[in-house]
Amino acid sequence: MTAKVTQTAFVSRFGAAIFIIGKILRFAFFLMFLLILGSKTHRVADYSIFQIIFVFATFNIVDTTSQFFLREVYRFRYYVVSGEFDYFLTKPLSPLIRSLFGGSDILDLPILLLSVVFIVYSASQIGNISSPFVFLYIALLINALAIALAMHILVLGIGVMTTEIDHTIMIYRDITQMGRLPVDIYREPLSWILTFIIPVGIMITIPAKSFFGILSPQLVVLSLFISAIFLIASIRFWHFALKNYTSVSS
Repeated sequence: MTAKVTQTAFVSRFGAAIFIIGKILRFAFFLMFLLILGSKTHRVADYSIFQIIFVFATFNIVDTTSQFFLREVYRFRYYVVSGEFDYFLTKPLSPLIRSLFGGSDILDLPILLLSVVFIVYSASQIGNISSPFVFLYIALLINALAIALAMHILVLGIGVMTTEIDHTIMIYRDITQMGRLPVDIYREPLSWILTFIIPVGIMITIPAKSFFGILSPQLVVLSLFISAIFLIASIRFWHFALKNYTSVSS
């Protein structure tokens, strides 16, 4: 399915090239903003400029990886309003799996690789990083992707019940954009809300903090617990939405 989606994406190679260049420019402009910020002040909310860049690169890893694998969510509305979703329900493959992983977006790959490069570079500039912190960082990145998966399942459930996908997924994207910087920079109660209610901080800031070695064990356990709750709740909501689905013919 990814191969077929990729063929479609490269029908217009010029359009695909412009799309990739646009993503790279957006990445570069925000990175330039961070560098300008670093030239004016050495620390932001107790974070060094390279730690800020590391958080930004972590955000891009989580955001781009979820888009790369879950791009079919952005196409889901067409399946519902056209009635093609009815066809998904008749097949032995789980309709949830089909709706989530119906084709990865290869155009996100350059930003994904660029994010890895900046994570490695900024980590080398931070220094004093031990192996346990690296392993914990990777584990919490996986935890962040589980939350992203839960959010996309929630969007699919809303799409089944209302046929509204585009606005919902863009609201999610806009909120996660606040994670490009550590949520600690926001005042309370916004910082607390972005950590525990809308878990942007758990997705981005907490993995980065684990890498820096400034994360408490209690927050690690709480992060895993919250992601499990979000994932279980989203799957239950999906099943609830399916039970109330009346198909396009109705």
